Amino acid sequence: MHLPDHFLSPVVSASAAVVAAGGVTYSLHRARAAASRERLVLASVTTGFVFAAQMVNFSVLPGTSGHFMGGALAAALLGPWLGIVVVSAVLTVQALVFADGGLSALGANVLLMAVVGVAVATGLTALVRKVSGHPLPLLAAGLGAALSVPASALVFCALYAMGGAVPVTLNELVASMVGVHAFIGLGEAAITVAVLALVMALAPGLAFADARAYSPSSLLPGVAGLGAAAVLCGAVLSVAASSNPDGLESVAAAYNFADAAGSHAFASAWFADYGAVSGIPVSVVGVVGTVLAALVAAAVMLPLKRSSSVSPAS
Repeated sequence: MHLPDHFLSPVVSASAAVVAAGGVTYSLHRARAAASRERLVLASVTTGFVFAAQMVNFSVLPGTSGHFMGGALAAALLGPWLGIVVVSAVLTVQALVFADGGLSALGANVLLMAVVGVAVATGLTALVRKVSGHPLPLLAAGLGAALSVPASALVFCALYAMGGAVPVTLNELVASMVGVHAFIGLGEAAITVAVLALVMALAPGLAFADARAYSPSSLLPGVAGLGAAAVLCGAVLSVAASSNPDGLESVAAAYNFADAAGSHAFASAWFADYGAVSGIPVSVVGVVGTVLAALVAAAVMLPLKRSSSVSPAS
């Protein structure tokens, strides 16, 4: 659901960017409390995985594909604040290096996939705990993932209603966007549950959603398993990804606002369109992007660790 430039009016895009920037800034502030070495290492590897998994489009309907968003998984592994930071880092790298998602639409993309995605997943987790009386992390993460995708689609419809490129009947847009993204949400849930289960099996207590006691010796198996999954997605599964348009692209084509996007400012860059422009094998791009996303996240979050270790008196 990467919005390109010009799907939304400049005013709506700017407004979404302000809200997204506020959400990310507040998340960075709150994330200091969770900035342990283990959590930040896991956050960097999670960023790499989310990037790699987003490269693997999967078929959901005839002629339409979907891809992983990652908000629910990031929240389950890291908590809501680091989760928002992680997904935002992925989206920023995609827009600036791989020409995936418009530059003026970056704020809207962060709002939809990072802020809304994590918020919905976090809310569902709290609801599951309240209703059941138990954390039930896999169930909560799966439900949060399944609902976060159509919820983000619904928020997009609200933004489009406030300033879309082409007049569209709102009821029809909502039905189409939420409908196709409900199917994509099923894939989101399956990936989220599988990866969370992997980390919980390899590193009990490491994930934010895992209430079991944590042993430092489990950090390496946990991040190694998640890193291996990232490489599998970026280097292998990305080659077999569906080439069909994703849910947003399909709806945009159906309602005649796909052409409003125009070309990306970095459309001729070396890694644009994940190597398609320069002829770089997608598997190579997948590995490079996975590592780059992880390094960017580490650079962004390292100051959190330093500030959390400095007492107010110092």
